[in-house]
Amino acid sequence: MTVTRADEARLTALLEELADLLTDTVDGGASVGFLAPLDRDEALAWWRGRAAAVAAGQLTVWVAQEGDRVTGTVSLALPDKPNSRHRAELVKLMVSRDARGRGLGRRLLATAEEAAARAGITLLHLDTETDSPAEHLYRSAGWTRAGTIPDYAASPEGVLRPTTLYFKQVGALAAGG
Repeated sequence: MTVTRADEARLTALLEELADLLTDTVDGGASVGFLAPLDRDEALAWWRGRAAAVAAGQLTVWVAQEGDRVTGTVSLALPDKPNSRHRAELVKLMVSRDARGRGLGRRLLATAEEAAARAGITLLHLDTETDSPAEHLYRSAGWTRAGTIPDYAASPEGVLRPTTLYFKQVGALAAGG
């Protein structure tokens, strides 16, 4: 399995596979911002928008592949304000249902954390559905719980669920410098 950073051209070349991953993730019950069933055209359009964000320097995306098949992805959303260039938001960590349980989520998370630190980012933050498998991953990877917001987002089934906010210091701050 390989994990590589995707530029706009690579992301565009992988639109079909990434749309399949997104629909699989939503169909599997993960709360990643969409309601089930997710229309494939909607998934394709969403990923096209991500390619434009990559081209604009607003988003960094990594894609995991097993052979030619996309099995996971993670992104960092980069802020555009001068007072927040030290931080980024970890977004859309997705692993296909048939690739779960093999450490890919942790590998994608570590890839994004390490790349952020190399880029001079010292603080990462994210939100995730409370009590979800993703929340366990973040806690076990050393992320700090900042708090929970009730009824923050609808699950893929349309039920309002709480969301927990997490942060992690990386780079110089994490090393004590």
